[in-house]
Amino acid sequence: MPGKLGLIAGNGRFPFLLLDAARAHGEEVVVAAIREETDTEMNARAAADSGIRVYWLSLGELSRLIETFHAEGVRRAVMAGQVKHKQIFSSIRPDWRLAKLLLSLRTRNTNMLLGAIAKVLGDEGIELISSTSYLEPLLARAGVLTRRAPTPGEQKDIEYGRSVARALAGYDIGQTVVIASQACVAVEAMEGTDAAVERAGELMRSLEGGGGAAGRTPVPGAGHGAPASAGGGAVAGKDGGGRKGEDTLLARSLTVVKVAMPRQDMRFDVPVIGVATIEAMQRAGATCLAIDAGRTLIFDEAAVIARADDAGIAIIAFLPA
Repeated sequence: MPGKLGLIAGNGRFPFLLLDAARAHGEEVVVAAIREETDTEMNARAAADSGIRVYWLSLGELSRLIETFHAEGVRRAVMAGQVKHKQIFSSIRPDWRLAKLLLSLRTRNTNMLLGAIAKVLGDEGIELISSTSYLEPLLARAGVLTRRAPTPGEQKDIEYGRSVARALAGYDIGQTVVIASQACVAVEAMEGTDAAVERAGELMRSLEGGGGAAGRTPVPGAGHGAPASAGGGAVAGKDGGGRKGEDTLLARSLTVVKVAMPRQDMRFDVPVIGVATIEAMQRAGATCLAIDAGRTLIFDEAAVIARADDAGIAIIAFLPA
């Protein structure tokens, strides 16, 4: 392939996984590390490998990004790693080129912004390629991925949650919803998936009168310490919202549903889950996770599944509708 590969690196492990995979394919990689997001470990990677060059840029320095890639002979680039949505719209200090681009947008959602940046790069002779390039083996395969399959109650929540999540994703609001007894407990927005899941857990604990996950019925086949029931049981509410001991309408367990956008652009904002996702679910008392097969990346799949199995969490991947 002609030219070097440019890597626009956000936070998390995604940039490092892609970097390692690209180097394994013999690519010389020029990393545009985002000062507000990228782990400084990137410097150590470059110091240990002459095939990696790192340039640190702040959010909003679109002109400098293009100048850097031109100077290094980059003709293809890939975005990898999260840039927090709230960073994009609050901390950003755009240069003249990005400011002009922002003023031209009909709506300032993340997908439209990144799509516009991709067009600017393309106009400058830099093709933005899929963020799953070199990492296709990490895309979720269809079917039940864990030892335990979803219970009938969880399956109902998945069906409802997928319809809600697909509608929200179509508006680029978020890609994740948290469901209990076919009721939407939390919707992901700028805070990200893990924060939305933890917010749902806090809400459910408030319905339990501060009792947390105590007293929940373990899932059949769950490992020790499984945090929640799987679609059955009810929550004891506070006085005024149902006396302690009375049932509320919401089941104790939470089901997390994460989907790709209806017309997911695989160049950016691809759904990702990892061990941190399972840890957030455990803290929230969630028992089931549903994702899109072929359009969701699973980082360290063996560890994710082992952690889920130990916690009694079911993971299932569906072929996108």
